Amino acid sequence: MHIQSNRPVHLDLSKIKLPIGGIMSILHRATGVYLFLILPFFIYLFVQSLQNATGYATASATLHSFFGALILFGLIWSLMHHLLAGIRYLLIDVDCGVEKTIARQTALAVTAAAPVLALLITWGLL
Repeated sequence: MHIQSNRPVHLDLSKIKLPIGGIMSILHRATGVYLFLILPFFIYLFVQSLQNATGYATASATLHSFFGALILFGLIWSLMHHLLAGIRYLLIDVDCGVEKTIARQTALAVTAAAPVLALLITWGLL
């Protein structure tokens, strides 16, 4: 006996509309992976900057280049998003902000505030 199913066989991911909470959750995971993967690069720069004056100048020049500034912005954005989303999740764990409208607003606030804070902090550092 064959049972017909209405489930799609091939999902078209471009047609799936995730709510802002889902987008923020995916970004939270992606920023955690980025933080883990970029850590060796910053440890290398830190060790190089502590060796001697030439190493410090090289590490400083690396961070002040366009590529270095972009990586630094990504690191700070990841930290800000991870921090703000973590605070949001902790508040949700204690049943604060679990209502649908408030949860949507806080997810949007975290998603919007993290890159703005990262841009301001990166601009202040460079």
